[in-house]
Amino acid sequence: MDEIKVFDFVVVGGGIAGISTIEQICLRLPQSSVLLLSASAFVRVATTRLKLTTHIEELQIQEEAVNDFHKRYPNVTAVITKLDKIYPESHIIKSSLGETFGYRKICICSGSVPKVVDFDSPFIIGLRDTDSAADLKLKLSKSKRVCVLGNGGIATELIYELKNIDVIWVIRDKYIASAFVDSGAAEFLMHCADGTDKNPTPNQHAKMLRYTTAHVSSDVEKDIPGCALGPNWHSSLELTGALEKKNVTIEYQTFIKDVSVTKPATYQGTEEWPAYVTLNNGKVFGCDFIVSATGVSPSIPDIEPFAVGKDGGILVTQSMESSIQDIYAAGDVCTVNWDVAFHWFQMRLWSQARPMGAYAGLCMTASFLKEEPPLLDFSFELFTHVTRFFGFRVVLLGLFNGQKLEGKYEALVRVTKGVEYLKLVVKDGKLHGAVLIGDTEMEETFENLILNQLDISRYGENLLNPDIDIDDYFD
Repeated sequence: MDEIKVFDFVVVGGGIAGISTIEQICLRLPQSSVLLLSASAFVRVATTRLKLTTHIEELQIQEEAVNDFHKRYPNVTAVITKLDKIYPESHIIKSSLGETFGYRKICICSGSVPKVVDFDSPFIIGLRDTDSAADLKLKLSKSKRVCVLGNGGIATELIYELKNIDVIWVIRDKYIASAFVDSGAAEFLMHCADGTDKNPTPNQHAKMLRYTTAHVSSDVEKDIPGCALGPNWHSSLELTGALEKKNVTIEYQTFIKDVSVTKPATYQGTEEWPAYVTLNNGKVFGCDFIVSATGVSPSIPDIEPFAVGKDGGILVTQSMESSIQDIYAAGDVCTVNWDVAFHWFQMRLWSQARPMGAYAGLCMTASFLKEEPPLLDFSFELFTHVTRFFGFRVVLLGLFNGQKLEGKYEALVRVTKGVEYLKLVVKDGKLHGAVLIGDTEMEETFENLILNQLDISRYGENLLNPDIDIDDYFD
């Protein structure tokens, strides 16, 4: 029997979390042996595209061939396969190719899988990885109408990027991008969707609002999926249909009831389509195909049972370790299981996958060296996320939608049509969150106000007065 090769560290997954884990391991212990099990021949590397403040950055995600990654980190051995089994007692893993390896520490960074609508139809594609995005591009080039399901970041970006096609956008919520912005911000973005409002008159005054909230409760893959889509996933894709122009119809507060290749009796159109979508509101639309971008679930390997959270993620301690010794997890696949900072919470975003992976790498190397785990860094102190919707930079800070505040807060809003949208979440005279859409250049000020918890009640609406340099207040 051949001797099993034992690696100091094994990382499962070549996405943002997995690669960030490996980068930290190699930085700390460059002579250690590392095995990467990647489901794709390409890995995803996160770099800083734009640094807005000391702690807020807009990420650029780049695909890199596994072989090129190995050249940068020669101590890393990469195998294109997925994990089949972990034997914790013997510290041995088995890959889907039948290969067996030993490990001292292992980190599961297998990401998540899309929640594709449950209809057995060849006309539904789940938009999650780069392969499905390329498939989408090919289908679009021959299509006149597409039905898009979902209201998250990927779906919202897709709607904006689509060109020369009729779009039916089906969402369960009252307004677009509800996981990230409120109804006011959604309205601002929709007015700018066609790009006609991005050049306001020079003397146009910002509209300032103050309102009080009421508490509202919120309720595909191939056998080996590729890496998840990150920010700017569409930058290299021309998402163009077969028509001369684009038209978007939004169906709010509804969902798909049925998908059929046979024309339903309730269909009122005259044109024939490959697929017909029936919504629960009774409307029927014909389309060429359906894109499902309806969120994700943790992609836990079918192995030794872990303790999992209510959302299905592997529960991890403050050192990113699972309930099984020497097995760690980071990114979309995990669920944090410690008392988090008040202004931080978990969302399955690439902006959290990167620091989670890096921190897991630090914790693994500390344990390997028999050191105390490092303290949580700033990444877990304040929720921050930077993305782009409808061509605008969107910065989310802290409890940006009043999370954890039980509806007992005040929102200060400033809107300059076609230029910017700012919302501050204030409770008891202190800033707890902010939404900044556009090039506001106020990220650092509001970040500091949330962290320092200064009493801002005496400044009132001057916090958002465009004629006052707010920085002067807090020098």
